Amino acid sequence: MITNNNPSPLLAAESITLIRQYAAAAEQTGQLHPEQLQLIYDQNWFNLFVPRLMGGLEMSLPEGVRLQECLARADGGFGWTVTLCSGANWFIGFMDKSAAAAFFSDKQVCLAGSGAATGKATLTENGYTVNGYWKYATGAPHATAFTANCVIEKDGELILQEDGSPLVKAFIFRKEEVEIHNTWNATGMRATASHSFSVKALHIPKNRCFIIEPGHACLPDLVFRFPFQLFAEVTIAANYCGIAFHFMDECKPIFEERIKRHGYAIKEACEMLEILGRTQSKLEDARQLFYRILEKTWENGSMEKRWDTLDLENLNEACRTMVKLARSSVDDLYPYCGMIATEQGSGINRVWRDFHTASLHAVFTFGCG
Repeated sequence: MITNNNPSPLLAAESITLIRQYAAAAEQTGQLHPEQLQLIYDQNWFNLFVPRLMGGLEMSLPEGVRLQECLARADGGFGWTVTLCSGANWFIGFMDKSAAAAFFSDKQVCLAGSGAATGKATLTENGYTVNGYWKYATGAPHATAFTANCVIEKDGELILQEDGSPLVKAFIFRKEEVEIHNTWNATGMRATASHSFSVKALHIPKNRCFIIEPGHACLPDLVFRFPFQLFAEVTIAANYCGIAFHFMDECKPIFEERIKRHGYAIKEACEMLEILGRTQSKLEDARQLFYRILEKTWENGSMEKRWDTLDLENLNEACRTMVKLARSSVDDLYPYCGMIATEQGSGINRVWRDFHTASLHAVFTFGCG
Protein backbone atom coordinates (compact mmCIF):
# COMPACT_ATOMS: atom_id res chain seq x y z
CA MET A 1 0.00 0.00 0.00
CA ILE A 2 1.34 3.41 -0.95
CA THR A 3 -0.11 6.32 0.98
CA ASN A 4 -0.48 9.70 -0.67
CA ASN A 5 -0.10 12.08 2.24
CA ASN A 6 1.80 15.26 1.50
CA PRO A 7 4.71 15.53 3.96
CA SER A 8 5.72 19.06 2.99
CA PRO A 9 4.49 22.12 1.13
CA LEU A 10 7.86 22.03 -0.66
CA LEU A 11 6.58 19.14 -2.76
CA ALA A 12 3.24 19.20 -4.55
CA ALA A 13 0.87 16.30 -3.94
CA GLU A 14 0.78 15.71 -7.71
CA SER A 15 4.54 15.22 -7.73
CA ILE A 16 4.37 12.70 -4.89
CA THR A 17 1.65 10.81 -6.74
CA LEU A 18 3.69 10.65 -9.94
CA ILE A 19 6.90 9.64 -8.15
CA ARG A 20 5.15 6.81 -6.30
CA GLN A 21 3.05 5.77 -9.27
CA TYR A 22 6.17 4.72 -11.16
CA ALA A 23 8.32 3.57 -8.24
CA ALA A 24 7.60 -0.14 -8.68
CA ALA A 25 8.24 0.03 -12.42
CA ALA A 26 11.50 1.88 -11.80
CA GLU A 27 12.62 -0.86 -9.45
CA GLN A 28 11.76 -3.55 -12.00
CA THR A 29 13.70 -1.87 -14.81
CA GLY A 30 16.56 -0.91 -12.54
CA GLN A 31 16.48 2.81 -13.30
CA LEU A 32 14.19 5.80 -12.93
CA HIS A 33 11.06 5.69 -15.06
CA PRO A 34 10.98 8.19 -17.97
CA GLU A 35 8.04 9.99 -16.32
CA GLN A 36 10.04 10.38 -13.12
CA LEU A 37 13.04 11.67 -15.04
CA GLN A 38 10.89 14.15 -16.91
CA LEU A 39 9.58 15.49 -13.60
CA ILE A 40 13.19 16.01 -12.46
CA TYR A 41 14.04 17.85 -15.68
CA ASP A 42 10.87 19.96 -15.51
CA GLN A 43 11.62 20.94 -11.90
CA ASN A 44 15.39 21.27 -12.50
CA TRP A 45 16.10 19.17 -9.40
CA PHE A 46 19.52 17.99 -10.55
CA ASN A 47 20.60 21.64 -10.33
CA LEU A 48 19.48 22.48 -6.81
CA PHE A 49 22.74 24.23 -5.90
CA VAL A 50 23.82 25.47 -9.34
CA PRO A 51 23.76 29.28 -9.68
CA ARG A 52 20.82 30.77 -11.59
CA LEU A 53 23.17 32.40 -14.08
CA MET A 54 24.34 28.90 -15.00
CA GLY A 55 20.85 27.43 -15.27
CA GLY A 56 20.28 26.24 -11.70
CA LEU A 57 17.91 26.87 -8.81
CA GLU A 58 20.61 28.41 -6.59
CA MET A 59 19.14 27.01 -3.37
CA SER A 60 20.79 27.51 -0.02
CA LEU A 61 21.94 24.32 1.69
CA PRO A 62 18.97 24.27 4.15
CA GLU A 63 16.48 24.78 1.29
CA GLY A 64 18.01 22.03 -0.82
CA VAL A 65 18.25 19.58 2.06
CA ARG A 66 14.59 20.06 3.04
CA LEU A 67 13.55 19.31 -0.54
CA GLN A 68 15.82 16.27 -0.70
CA GLU A 69 14.17 14.90 2.44
CA CYS A 70 10.73 15.39 0.88
CA LEU A 71 11.78 13.59 -2.29
CA ALA A 72 13.21 10.69 -0.27
CA ARG A 73 9.97 10.49 1.68
CA ALA A 74 8.08 10.24 -1.60
CA ASP A 75 10.36 7.39 -2.73
CA GLY A 76 13.80 6.37 -1.56
CA GLY A 77 15.32 5.50 -4.92
CA PHE A 78 14.01 8.68 -6.50
CA GLY A 79 15.15 10.95 -3.67
CA TRP A 80 18.56 9.28 -3.45
CA THR A 81 19.16 9.75 -7.17
CA VAL A 82 18.26 13.44 -7.03
CA THR A 83 20.42 13.90 -3.92
CA LEU A 84 23.53 12.17 -5.27
CA CYS A 85 23.26 13.70 -8.74
CA SER A 86 22.51 17.22 -7.49
CA GLY A 87 25.43 16.73 -5.12
CA ALA A 88 27.65 15.90 -8.10
CA ASN A 89 26.29 18.88 -10.04
CA TRP A 90 27.36 20.95 -7.00
CA PHE A 91 30.92 20.33 -8.24
CA ILE A 92 30.33 23.12 -10.76
CA GLY A 93 31.52 25.43 -8.00
CA PHE A 94 35.03 23.94 -8.19
CA MET A 95 35.45 23.50 -11.93
CA ASP A 96 37.33 25.63 -14.41
CA LYS A 97 34.74 28.06 -15.82
CA SER A 98 35.26 27.04 -19.44
CA ALA A 99 34.85 23.35 -18.59
CA ALA A 100 31.80 24.06 -16.44
CA ALA A 101 30.19 26.07 -19.23
CA ALA A 102 30.74 23.23 -21.70
CA PHE A 103 29.24 20.53 -19.51
CA PHE A 104 26.40 22.60 -18.06
CA SER A 105 25.18 23.91 -21.41
CA ASP A 106 23.04 20.75 -21.56
CA LYS A 107 19.67 21.55 -19.94
CA GLN A 108 19.45 17.95 -18.74
CA VAL A 109 22.94 17.96 -17.26
CA CYS A 110 23.40 15.21 -14.69
CA LEU A 111 26.75 14.22 -13.24
CA ALA A 112 27.26 10.74 -11.83
CA GLY A 113 30.39 9.57 -10.14
CA SER A 114 32.33 8.12 -7.26
CA GLY A 115 34.18 9.59 -4.32
CA ALA A 116 36.60 6.67 -4.04
CA ALA A 117 40.10 7.43 -5.36
CA THR A 118 40.33 4.22 -7.36
CA GLY A 119 41.82 5.83 -10.45
CA LYS A 120 45.32 6.99 -11.35
CA ALA A 121 46.08 10.17 -13.32
CA THR A 122 49.55 10.52 -14.77
CA LEU A 123 50.79 14.04 -15.43
CA THR A 124 51.63 14.74 -19.07
CA GLU A 125 52.95 17.83 -20.84
CA ASN A 126 49.47 19.29 -21.39
CA GLY A 127 47.16 17.37 -19.11
CA TYR A 128 46.71 13.90 -17.62
CA THR A 129 46.39 10.32 -18.77
CA VAL A 130 43.73 8.62 -16.66
CA ASN A 131 43.08 4.96 -15.94
CA GLY A 132 40.59 3.68 -13.40
CA TYR A 133 37.51 1.76 -12.36
CA TRP A 134 34.93 3.26 -10.03
CA LYS A 135 31.87 1.76 -8.33
CA TYR A 136 28.46 3.11 -7.33
CA ALA A 137 27.81 5.90 -9.83
CA THR A 138 24.19 6.70 -9.00
CA GLY A 139 22.19 7.68 -12.08
CA ALA A 140 24.65 6.18 -14.57
CA PRO A 141 22.11 5.47 -17.38
CA HIS A 142 20.92 9.08 -17.64
CA ALA A 143 24.17 10.81 -16.67
CA THR A 144 25.54 13.31 -19.19
CA ALA A 145 29.01 13.21 -17.61
CA PHE A 146 30.96 11.35 -14.92
CA THR A 147 33.25 12.57 -12.15
CA ALA A 148 35.89 10.51 -10.42
CA ASN A 149 38.76 10.85 -7.97
CA CYS A 150 42.29 9.84 -8.89
CA VAL A 151 45.65 9.76 -7.20
CA ILE A 152 48.18 11.82 -9.14
CA GLU A 153 51.36 10.30 -10.52
CA LYS A 154 54.43 11.84 -12.17
CA ASP A 155 57.36 9.97 -13.68
CA GLY A 156 56.09 6.72 -12.21
CA GLU A 157 55.85 8.07 -8.65
CA LEU A 158 52.83 9.16 -6.64
CA ILE A 159 52.79 12.85 -5.78
CA LEU A 160 52.50 13.21 -2.02
CA GLN A 161 51.06 16.01 0.07
CA GLU A 162 52.81 17.60 3.04
CA ASP A 163 51.32 15.04 5.42
CA GLY A 164 52.63 12.17 3.29
CA SER A 165 49.26 11.16 1.85
CA PRO A 166 48.76 10.83 -1.93
CA LEU A 167 47.53 13.90 -3.77
CA VAL A 168 43.95 13.30 -4.97
CA LYS A 169 42.14 15.33 -7.61
CA ALA A 170 38.74 15.01 -9.26
CA PHE A 171 38.21 14.70 -13.00
CA ILE A 172 35.18 15.07 -15.24
CA PHE A 173 34.62 12.78 -18.23
CA ARG A 174 32.17 13.00 -21.10
CA LYS A 175 29.68 10.16 -21.16
CA GLU A 176 31.13 8.79 -24.41
CA GLU A 177 34.59 8.62 -22.80
CA VAL A 178 33.60 6.09 -20.14
CA GLU A 179 32.52 2.47 -20.21
CA ILE A 180 29.54 1.74 -17.98
CA HIS A 181 29.49 -1.68 -16.30
CA ASN A 182 26.04 -2.91 -15.25
CA THR A 183 27.12 -4.09 -11.81
CA TRP A 184 24.37 -2.65 -9.60
CA ASN A 185 22.48 -5.63 -8.18
CA ALA A 186 21.71 -4.55 -4.63
CA THR A 187 18.79 -5.68 -2.49
CA GLY A 188 17.26 -2.22 -2.50
CA MET A 189 17.69 1.17 -4.17
CA ARG A 190 17.55 -0.65 -7.48
CA ALA A 191 16.09 2.35 -9.31
CA THR A 192 19.22 4.37 -8.55
CA ALA A 193 21.12 2.37 -11.19
CA SER A 194 24.37 2.89 -9.27
CA HIS A 195 26.56 1.07 -11.76
CA SER A 196 30.34 1.05 -12.11
CA PHE A 197 32.31 2.82 -14.83
CA SER A 198 35.86 2.88 -16.11
CA VAL A 199 38.26 4.73 -18.39
CA LYS A 200 41.43 3.43 -20.00
CA ALA A 201 44.41 5.53 -21.13
CA LEU A 202 42.14 8.56 -21.46
CA HIS A 203 43.83 11.91 -22.06
CA ILE A 204 42.21 14.71 -20.08
CA PRO A 205 43.11 18.39 -20.48
CA LYS A 206 44.10 20.30 -17.35
CA ASN A 207 40.88 22.33 -17.26
CA ARG A 208 38.85 19.17 -16.57
CA CYS A 209 40.62 18.52 -13.27
CA PHE A 210 39.52 20.13 -10.00
CA ILE A 211 39.85 19.91 -6.21
CA ILE A 212 36.74 19.71 -4.05
CA GLU A 213 37.77 21.88 -1.14
CA PRO A 214 36.38 25.26 0.00
CA GLY A 215 39.71 26.97 -0.65
CA HIS A 216 39.61 25.80 -4.28
CA ALA A 217 36.08 27.01 -5.06
CA CYS A 218 35.84 28.93 -8.34
CA LEU A 219 32.39 30.40 -7.68
CA PRO A 220 31.61 32.82 -4.83
CA ASP A 221 28.34 31.29 -3.58
CA LEU A 222 28.34 30.35 0.09
CA VAL A 223 27.25 26.77 -0.61
CA PHE A 224 30.60 26.09 -2.31
CA ARG A 225 32.45 27.13 0.84
CA PHE A 226 30.73 24.44 2.92
CA PRO A 227 32.98 21.48 3.92
CA PHE A 228 32.40 18.63 1.48
CA GLN A 229 32.34 15.82 4.04
CA LEU A 230 29.66 17.57 6.08
CA PHE A 231 27.77 18.48 2.89
CA ALA A 232 27.58 14.74 2.14
CA GLU A 233 26.55 13.88 5.71
CA VAL A 234 23.79 16.49 5.84
CA THR A 235 22.23 15.56 2.50
CA ILE A 236 22.41 11.80 3.07
CA ALA A 237 21.09 12.05 6.65
CA ALA A 238 18.06 13.91 5.31
CA ASN A 239 17.45 11.03 2.91
CA TYR A 240 17.55 8.47 5.72
CA CYS A 241 15.07 10.57 7.66
CA GLY A 242 12.73 10.89 4.68
CA ILE A 243 12.78 7.16 3.92
CA ALA A 244 12.22 6.31 7.60
CA PHE A 245 9.15 8.56 7.71
CA HIS A 246 7.89 6.94 4.50
CA PHE A 247 8.23 3.58 6.22
CA MET A 248 6.13 4.89 9.13
CA ASP A 249 3.57 6.28 6.67
CA GLU A 250 3.19 2.74 5.35
CA CYS A 251 3.04 1.20 8.82
CA LYS A 252 -0.11 2.91 10.07
CA PRO A 253 -2.65 1.48 7.58
CA ILE A 254 -0.98 -1.92 7.90
CA PHE A 255 -1.26 -1.81 11.68
CA GLU A 256 -4.88 -0.73 11.49
CA GLU A 257 -5.70 -3.51 9.02
CA ARG A 258 -3.95 -6.13 11.19
CA ILE A 259 -5.86 -4.96 14.26
CA LYS A 260 -9.15 -5.16 12.36
CA ARG A 261 -8.42 -8.53 10.72
CA HIS A 262 -7.03 -10.35 13.74
CA GLY A 263 -9.28 -8.80 16.34
CA TYR A 264 -6.44 -7.87 18.67
CA ALA A 265 -7.40 -7.02 22.18
CA ILE A 266 -7.64 -3.30 22.87
CA LYS A 267 -4.42 -3.41 24.90
CA GLU A 268 -2.44 -5.06 22.11
CA ALA A 269 -3.89 -2.77 19.45
CA CYS A 270 -3.15 0.32 21.48
CA GLU A 271 0.40 -0.90 22.06
CA MET A 272 1.10 -1.18 18.31
CA LEU A 273 -0.21 2.29 17.56
CA GLU A 274 1.48 3.73 20.65
CA ILE A 275 4.87 2.36 19.53
CA LEU A 276 4.32 3.88 16.09
CA GLY A 277 3.38 7.26 17.54
CA ARG A 278 6.25 7.26 20.00
CA THR A 279 8.72 6.32 17.27
CA GLN A 280 7.46 9.06 14.96
CA SER A 281 7.68 11.62 17.75
CA LYS A 282 11.27 10.75 18.67
CA LEU A 283 12.47 10.94 15.08
CA GLU A 284 10.57 14.19 14.53
CA ASP A 285 12.28 15.71 17.56
CA ALA A 286 15.69 14.73 16.14
CA ARG A 287 14.65 16.09 12.76
CA GLN A 288 13.61 19.45 14.17
CA LEU A 289 16.90 19.73 16.07
CA PHE A 290 18.83 18.85 12.93
CA TYR A 291 17.16 21.63 10.95
CA ARG A 292 17.53 24.18 13.74
CA ILE A 293 21.27 23.54 13.88
CA LEU A 294 21.56 23.50 10.08
CA GLU A 295 19.73 26.84 9.81
CA LYS A 296 21.85 28.34 12.60
CA THR A 297 25.08 27.11 11.02
CA TRP A 298 24.07 28.55 7.66
CA GLU A 299 22.91 31.87 9.12
CA ASN A 300 26.12 32.30 11.13
CA GLY A 301 28.23 31.40 8.13
CA SER A 302 26.34 33.90 5.98
CA MET A 303 26.96 36.71 8.46
CA GLU A 304 30.52 35.89 9.47
CA LYS A 305 31.70 34.67 6.04
CA ARG A 306 33.25 31.66 7.75
CA TRP A 307 32.07 28.50 9.46
CA ASP A 308 32.06 28.32 13.24
CA THR A 309 33.83 25.15 14.39
CA LEU A 310 31.32 24.50 17.16
CA ASP A 311 28.41 24.91 14.72
CA LEU A 312 29.96 22.33 12.41
CA GLU A 313 30.57 19.91 15.28
CA ASN A 314 26.98 20.30 16.51
CA LEU A 315 25.66 19.73 13.00
CA ASN A 316 27.75 16.59 12.62
CA GLU A 317 26.37 15.28 15.92
CA ALA A 318 22.79 16.14 14.92
CA CYS A 319 23.26 14.23 11.64
CA ARG A 320 24.48 11.13 13.43
CA THR A 321 21.76 11.27 16.07
CA MET A 322 19.08 11.51 13.39
CA VAL A 323 20.62 8.66 11.39
CA LYS A 324 20.78 6.45 14.47
CA LEU A 325 17.11 7.14 15.29
CA ALA A 326 16.04 6.59 11.68
CA ARG A 327 17.68 3.16 11.72
CA SER A 328 16.21 2.13 15.05
CA SER A 329 12.78 3.44 14.02
CA VAL A 330 12.59 1.25 10.95
CA ASP A 331 13.99 -1.80 12.73
CA ASP A 332 11.76 -1.43 15.80
CA LEU A 333 8.57 -1.17 13.72
CA TYR A 334 9.32 -3.87 11.16
CA PRO A 335 8.33 -6.88 13.35
CA TYR A 336 4.81 -5.46 13.80
CA CYS A 337 4.13 -5.26 10.06
CA GLY A 338 3.32 -8.92 9.41
CA MET A 339 4.15 -11.00 6.36
CA ILE A 340 3.28 -8.24 3.88
CA ALA A 341 6.55 -6.59 4.87
CA THR A 342 8.42 -9.61 3.44
CA GLU A 343 6.63 -9.58 0.07
CA GLN A 344 8.92 -8.01 -2.52
CA GLY A 345 5.98 -6.63 -4.48
CA SER A 346 4.65 -4.64 -1.53
CA GLY A 347 5.35 -0.96 -1.07
CA ILE A 348 6.52 -1.33 2.51
CA ASN A 349 8.99 -4.03 1.56
CA ARG A 350 10.50 -1.80 -1.11
CA VAL A 351 10.82 1.05 1.40
CA TRP A 352 12.44 -1.31 3.92
CA ARG A 353 14.93 -2.63 1.35
CA ASP A 354 15.71 0.86 0.10
CA PHE A 355 16.40 2.10 3.61
CA HIS A 356 18.70 -0.74 4.56
CA THR A 357 20.63 -0.53 1.30
CA ALA A 358 21.06 3.24 1.55
CA SER A 359 22.06 3.01 5.21
CA LEU A 360 25.23 1.12 4.23
CA HIS A 361 26.71 4.21 2.57
CA ALA A 362 30.26 4.68 3.83
CA VAL A 363 29.62 8.20 5.14
CA PHE A 364 27.60 6.74 8.04
CA THR A 365 28.86 3.16 8.26
CA PHE A 366 31.02 3.96 11.25
CA GLY A 367 30.74 6.30 14.19
CA CYS A 368 26.98 6.88 14.36
CA GLY A 369 26.42 4.91 17.53
